Amino acid sequence: MNTVRLASIIEHPKVQNSIIGLIALNSVTIGLETSPAIMSAWGTWLLTIDAVILGVFVVETVIKLAVYRGSYFRSGWNVFDFIIIAIALLPASGALSVLRALRIFRSLRLIKAVPRLRFIVETLLHSLPSLTWIFVLLSLVFYVFAVVGTKMFGADHPEWFGDLGASMFTLFQIMTLEGWADIARTVQATTPLSIVYFLTFILMASYTTLNIFIAIVVNTMSEMQQRENRQQLDAIGSLIADERTDLHRDLRLLKEQIQRMEEKLSQPR
Repeated sequence: MNTVRLASIIEHPKVQNSIIGLIALNSVTIGLETSPAIMSAWGTWLLTIDAVILGVFVVETVIKLAVYRGSYFRSGWNVFDFIIIAIALLPASGALSVLRALRIFRSLRLIKAVPRLRFIVETLLHSLPSLTWIFVLLSLVFYVFAVVGTKMFGADHPEWFGDLGASMFTLFQIMTLEGWADIARTVQATTPLSIVYFLTFILMASYTTLNIFIAIVVNTMSEMQQRENRQQLDAIGSLIADERTDLHRDLRLLKEQIQRMEEKLSQPR
């Protein structure tokens, strides 16, 4: 069987949908293996299903390697798939028994298999350059407020603001809005104006920065969608241009044939 035939089979929508179903089923079986009661009753069946599904994944990878060869590794998603399958094939006994827990990473293959999930991940990856500066800004805000908090509240509340590290951790807790009111009320008992400090930090760290983060991701998603639409339009335009060229060629050939027939008919018998 030639590589073109293999490629058409392995990339067929029905085959790919079957792979998605096996990934989902494998995720369920691996989760069920965490239950001692289920393993005692159905452990042999679950391990057998796991081995069969892994065998299917290996065959899929081998076929793609045979079809695409070196170009297989030019796609980051293919490299991602290959690493996950390679980890699954490592021996899971003795010192490497911890690798059995890594089998659940096979579920992440759904990201590649489902186009919309892949689009979201690609959007996040394309957003990283801009998000880096958000993290820099957030780190600067954390540092400034940690220094101020240590200076202002460290003496009275060393458990939260005793040093720079403790202040950083407290501010991170406040940013998540987890129990921040209890901290603010306790500190406010000794420093009444501290409420301004906490509210300012929450507005800057939790709301403003988070909204900027979401805005960057949404903007990148919109740009990628527009880029994808332009590529589709370019592909359609190229197809129309090719069809127009073929049509002009056919018309020219037809015209030449008609001219030759007219010449033959006009010749005296």
